[in-house]
Amino acid sequence: MQEIEENQTVIRNALLINEESMRKADVMIAGDCIAGIFSPGKAPSGAGTKIIEASGLWLMPGIIDDHVHFREPGLTHKGDIASESAAAAAGGVTSFMEMPNTLPQTVTISEWEEKNRLAAEKSVINYSFYIGATDSNIDELRRADSSLVPAIKLFMGASTGNMLVSDSSTLEAIFRLRNIPVACHCEDEKIIQANIAGYRAKYGEAVDPSCHSLIRSREAAIASSQTAADLARRGGARLHLLHLSTAEETRLLTPGADPAAKQITAEACVHHLWFDDSSYASKGNLVRWNPPVRTAADREALLSAVREGLIDVIATDHAPHTLEEKSAPYFKAPSGGPTIQHSLVMMLELCHRGELTPELVVRKMCHNPALLFGITDRGFVREGYKADLLLADPAAPWTVNKENILYRCGWSPLEGTTFRSSVITVFANGVPVFEEGRLTGRRAPEMLRFKR
Repeated sequence: MQEIEENQTVIRNALLINEESMRKADVMIAGDCIAGIFSPGKAPSGAGTKIIEASGLWLMPGIIDDHVHFREPGLTHKGDIASESAAAAAGGVTSFMEMPNTLPQTVTISEWEEKNRLAAEKSVINYSFYIGATDSNIDELRRADSSLVPAIKLFMGASTGNMLVSDSSTLEAIFRLRNIPVACHCEDEKIIQANIAGYRAKYGEAVDPSCHSLIRSREAAIASSQTAADLARRGGARLHLLHLSTAEETRLLTPGADPAAKQITAEACVHHLWFDDSSYASKGNLVRWNPPVRTAADREALLSAVREGLIDVIATDHAPHTLEEKSAPYFKAPSGGPTIQHSLVMMLELCHRGELTPELVVRKMCHNPALLFGITDRGFVREGYKADLLLADPAAPWTVNKENILYRCGWSPLEGTTFRSSVITVFANGVPVFEEGRLTGRRAPEMLRFKR
């Protein structure tokens, strides 16, 4: 018999989506952990138990987003850890892994430690920070604690912050590191620079945003991803290919249910699964990412790779910029956009369309990030695991507008889009950080731990 304690919560009669199944269940939370999973209506309760009646709602593990840019320190006019983690919580995200291209860049252990200090003070949800590779910091990378650092971030193409690593001996040394994965942004810089020169010669500064996928071409992405895969196989490192954008890149991958068993894993981002190059006509720089959104055929190939187990995780690459910055001419406007508040409902909308299933969304956004990185006690609804949970209503339509956008930058490329699903309540470590459609003002951050 489950012992009834004070300060328990029972989520009753939810449709639990977890470990490839959908079934009605009760889930009990005690403190920061999941205390039990019961048949519907059977969870014990006492005088101090809070009951959440969840009939008609979907209960899932909290989303683990392995790819975000929260802009702190140094770029906080765009967003910061507090603002963007709050937006994440409103979208059902309970854990994030943040990239190193801030100011200063996170390329030393001391800078990495400072980010963790900031997150402990400011984040609403669980946090972790990559350490970035440069041409001259291999000793810092070797010092990184693989139980606390999710991966080394390697830019093989220049992007926001320009942390390009181009020295061949440094690349070889990075890919000989066996104790920690290498997460790679793959775009061939020589191809991109040649394309930039050609478009400038033809159009001057008046380049249309629709040219973005031609300037940062598919050939640049394919060549760089192939190089990274070759380096990983030669050096023995585990490689995580970030934000794939082409059909051809998926051919570098092998299918498999367990990403921890693969040497080379891959991520798809929500914008590459949602938009295609027809979106440039109406949205321009607002749908400009590195690598770019590409053809409808590429989008469908990425979705197929998600369904077939070639692509292991779905993430956001959440990267806010101000609307003023994004409204600049092509060569001055930055790439990237804010999506973390809307990532889950985007993918649930694809479920409504028949392109994905709820079980697959949970696998790619919850289970597989935990398995791939070896995250301790998160990513699944299991007794004894941390109570990172979300409730979503699959039949509660709403429209994205300026009044409900929570990003500091104040805009979204999805403005005007109506979604059929809504995030209702989110728990991080047992604490309701988002409840009945509103932020509660409570925080429950913990540093992620990795079993390696």
